[in-house]
Amino acid sequence: MPSSLTAAGQNGSRRVVVVAGGASGIGAACTARFAAAGNRVVVVDVADPSSLSLPADASALHVDVRDSGACDAAIHSVVAEHGSVDVLVNAAGVITRATALDTTDEEWHRQFAVNVDGTFFLSRAVTRAMVASGGGAIVNIASMWGTVGGAGHAAYCAAKGAVVQLTRAMALDHARAGVRINAVCPGEVDTPMLRAGGRAAALSDAEISALGVSSIPLGRVASPDEIASVIEFLASPAASYMTGAIVAVDAGCTAA
Repeated sequence: MPSSLTAAGQNGSRRVVVVAGGASGIGAACTARFAAAGNRVVVVDVADPSSLSLPADASALHVDVRDSGACDAAIHSVVAEHGSVDVLVNAAGVITRATALDTTDEEWHRQFAVNVDGTFFLSRAVTRAMVASGGGAIVNIASMWGTVGGAGHAAYCAAKGAVVQLTRAMALDHARAGVRINAVCPGEVDTPMLRAGGRAAALSDAEISALGVSSIPLGRVASPDEIASVIEFLASPAASYMTGAIVAVDAGCTAA
């Protein structure tokens, strides 16, 4: 049975949900959760669609979100096939773990190309479609390090801070058109990015557990589905009075 958070889309049938970066991590958890709730889910990802194991009623498009033309074409394709886009989740992201002095020009540009440009290009394309069809919801994945500093993550902090401000600005621009735009700011989440992103050696399960106990107020690292559940809420009618919100989902890390 569909989740209580599921509602009909703009065309009167099941909602159409696009999940950028939906092949792994938080994005994959969103793909599974939205599909289980009875939505039509389209994953856009750099992964080969034929290599993905997707839920029933989910499909995939090969898209490099750094390419504005590819983003426009992907959304045009989704609208042509399904009639509308009701929800966009911007979960595509990369991380560089380095101070400013240790960050190369290439790494700096990659952080912004994927985390900021990709979020902007897809959001712009989807907003056009949502305005034309009567509204919708966009949920961006920022980070707790988009609101506070994180030592050794200069480029990532800057990029996620840009996502926070983009969320606020676009929410104000398109509120009267019925397009709600919010962001979640996760703390540490047990994803491939946390385990391997930019590190010389991958973190073991024991090291992940120790990280949670030592540095997180709730004493553990989040599962991807815990973040996806908040994203599902923000995309649902239950959050109908929320736009421009920056929602911390960080176990209290930024409360101090």
